[in-house]
Amino acid sequence: MILLVLVGLIVIAQFFRIDKTAPAVNASQDFLTLAAAPADVAALVRDACYDCHSYESKYPWYSNVAPVSWMVKKHINEGRENLNFSIYDTYSPEDKGEILEECAEVIQEGEMPLKSYTWMHPEARFTDAQRQQLIGWLETMSGGERMGEYQEEEDVD
Repeated sequence: MILLVLVGLIVIAQFFRIDKTAPAVNASQDFLTLAAAPADVAALVRDACYDCHSYESKYPWYSNVAPVSWMVKKHINEGRENLNFSIYDTYSPEDKGEILEECAEVIQEGEMPLKSYTWMHPEARFTDAQRQQLIGWLETMSGGERMGEYQEEEDVD
């Protein structure tokens, strides 16, 4: 009886679909466009980050199956809330530098990409060399963002 109730609940859950719509992407605000990232770095960022941290999310087959779909949508919503590469140009200069520093830090510490994401997305698994390449590039970019911030402050004085 418990098994039948459980199966019934899972069937009913399939009628509660997640919203997969997203605003149109404006390339002039997108991080990879603005950063003029080298192709290999851009591929790493797209493969490991853009599904949750942009409006360019790709929804795999399992995102059509509740309750897994609800968890996928929750991860995407939280990812976009914390950082959205599709609207990177809307962040302040000081926020941009901090964002890139934080990105390098969470990649260095192995917090991102999430282990649960890399299980189903092998393209998002970094080799040690790729991890170091991406961290180095992000640190270089964050220095540039910070320098831009300081230059603006100096110009005001």
